[in-house]
Amino acid sequence: MKNIMMKRLRQMLKNARADDGFSLIELMVVIVIMGLLTTVVVINVMPSSDRAMVDKARVDISRLDQAVEMFRMEARRYPTTEEGVEVLTKAPKGSSLRSEGIIKDLPNDPWGNDYQYLYPGEHGTYDIFSYGADGRLGGEGLSADIGNWKQD
Repeated sequence: MKNIMMKRLRQMLKNARADDGFSLIELMVVIVIMGLLTTVVVINVMPSSDRAMVDKARVDISRLDQAVEMFRMEARRYPTTEEGVEVLTKAPKGSSLRSEGIIKDLPNDPWGNDYQYLYPGEHGTYDIFSYGADGRLGGEGLSADIGNWKQD
């Protein structure tokens, strides 16, 4: 009985050693498949990220646009270019406007730059805009300016 158990144990150990691990070819196939999947995901996700940044800038500009209109209703004037959109966070000195401001805080555009304000505007009564991804006036694609005049 003891010999039979020893033979079975030796056979099991021999079989286990033969099946341990993966061959180099199996590992290479798995690595290639993972690389292909990663490439497909990156190609499909990156443009979505760029579109999301543009959409965030449009939403922020819309929010600032509404805040400027609220400021106009309370102050009976538009903020000056010198005051900029910063005046929306706290009332100007000597003003009868609410001291806490129209909005709590000013967002930066998705690329980390300040939103621009111009009164009188070139495209309307006033312009609120971001220079886009390049941070400079003009441009195309992601570098195009995004403003309250161009919400398409």
